[in-house]
Amino acid sequence: MDIQVQSFFLKEHGQTPNNPTLPVIFYQNAFDGEDGGQSPEDIEGAFKSHGWTTGWTGDVHDELHYHSNTHEVLGVRRGSGTILAGGDSGQRLEVKPGDVILLPAGTGHMKVDSSDDFEVIGAYPDGAEPNKIKRDPAKAAQAKHTISNVGIPQLDPVFGEDDQSPVCHKWIK
Repeated sequence: MDIQVQSFFLKEHGQTPNNPTLPVIFYQNAFDGEDGGQSPEDIEGAFKSHGWTTGWTGDVHDELHYHSNTHEVLGVRRGSGTILAGGDSGQRLEVKPGDVILLPAGTGHMKVDSSDDFEVIGAYPDGAEPNKIKRDPAKAAQAKHTISNVGIPQLDPVFGEDDQSPVCHKWIK
């Protein structure tokens, strides 16, 4: 199966700033194992080899939150679920093994539901340690400055240094 890449911008939502200049990128079937490609078990290694080194394995929080100081990538290793990006009026993404969501700094996100075996690999570029900010209009206003200072990562978490990667073409400041 071919990788399908979608991107979309999210407007500021009263309790999450989202990112005014960088879109969310959704890579469907990025690690589906079809046609000899990489499988969901390869997600963590691929992220690390592309400089997304501070990682974790587990579930996605079921409360809306965002990170103002770094971007985050989520790769589905097992199970299926629904991730809400952008807050209450944002986009619901139905995810399955091998799908990847790249969230620019400031993007609100949470798990809406999932199968019992849902497992995600999360990572941040260049060893970044994320902060976690919950719904709070006062903090959202303060976070805008921090968000605007987060740089573009050197490598796409899925495609690496490919000049045709979504990060190279869609994340331009």
